[in-house]
Amino acid sequence: MDKQGVPAAVIAALGLTQVIGYGTMYYSFSILAPDMARDFGWTLEWVFGVLSGALLAGGFLSPFVGRWIDRFGAGRIMAWGSALCALSLLMTAAAPERISFTAGLVATELAANLVQYGAAFALLVQLQPRAGQTSITYLTLIAGFSSTLFWPFTTLLHTYLGWREIYVVFALMNLGICMPLHAWLSARLTKSARGDGERAAPAPVIGVLLEKDRRAGFLLMVTGLSLQSVVSSAILVHMVPLLTGIGLGTTAALVSTLFGPAQVASRFTNMMLGRNLPAQSLAVISASFMAISVLILHLLAPMIPGAVAFAIIYGFGSGLFSITSGTLPLTLFGSEGYGRLQGQVLSARLILSAVAPFAFVIAMERLGYGGALAIVASLAAAAILCYLAVGRLAAANQKVSD
Repeated sequence: MDKQGVPAAVIAALGLTQVIGYGTMYYSFSILAPDMARDFGWTLEWVFGVLSGALLAGGFLSPFVGRWIDRFGAGRIMAWGSALCALSLLMTAAAPERISFTAGLVATELAANLVQYGAAFALLVQLQPRAGQTSITYLTLIAGFSSTLFWPFTTLLHTYLGWREIYVVFALMNLGICMPLHAWLSARLTKSARGDGERAAPAPVIGVLLEKDRRAGFLLMVTGLSLQSVVSSAILVHMVPLLTGIGLGTTAALVSTLFGPAQVASRFTNMMLGRNLPAQSLAVISASFMAISVLILHLLAPMIPGAVAFAIIYGFGSGLFSITSGTLPLTLFGSEGYGRLQGQVLSARLILSAVAPFAFVIAMERLGYGGALAIVASLAAAAILCYLAVGRLAAANQKVSD
């Protein structure tokens, strides 16, 4: 078995592009949104509605992106994607009115599909399939600092610049930093695929599911990942308002800051101690952390210790979820056609995640915070059942193959 891993320089470069990609096109938005709303005479809800629509459009594009990645290589797609990200950010910054702003934001989220996790995971798998799970873990550890870095960085920029000028800065970062790094990674990928001299082209990973069970396994996996995406999106977008609404008041913002470090800590712990843990088991643990954290918040609110426990445990679940979204498809279905598979999975996840924040708001208004949290916990529990079923299917297939 080929035990050669992906070079540290490759993971570091790709990690930097993920920090910039998510920071400039996702995490910075909540800080700049009020400025955007004032500029166009919109309510803040309308601006976030436009973002949700843009994310929804990205979900419909994802299957096509996955096919392009398999056909042309993830590195090449990401290099072109960086250029398109820069162009779309400039388009958004220059928008004179609402329609062009909406078009620019949609273009930005469409371009983001070409450079964020789905493409990055595929690049690592294409470089070295048998080291895919380990390298994905390393990558998510680095990328986990995106919110931690870009929330204060964007806030600092915003003290001196308007949102339009900041988007220009972000466009230059995608063009001047991410595009050259992705071009370099593309060259590495091309060289690796050819094999050279003493080193043969990397051996593929064979999925644990047999052909007869692949359809059922795919449906269970996509359902589990999509349900967990709904939970993640609903809670993350509303974390501070949720904690405030259940009685924490001004302490809510402070408690919510525990989420980021907990997310990174979970990835580091998995990197150190969970290398041999099957992806199916990691998925169950991730969804369990999310379900338990929401139940703790529901039962112990508004006590601060309960809210602290919620933020930390939820952060652990969210951190592991980023890993399992890349490693579970690889384990179950192998490295052949991994880009296409990731595109299909990401499409379902993005479409449902775009709707989740609105659905959660409606649930909170009609059922109260307790009722909304109970629904979210139930969705996480349903995801656990899907992962357990996938695990049993994988175990049965492994016995047959042995």
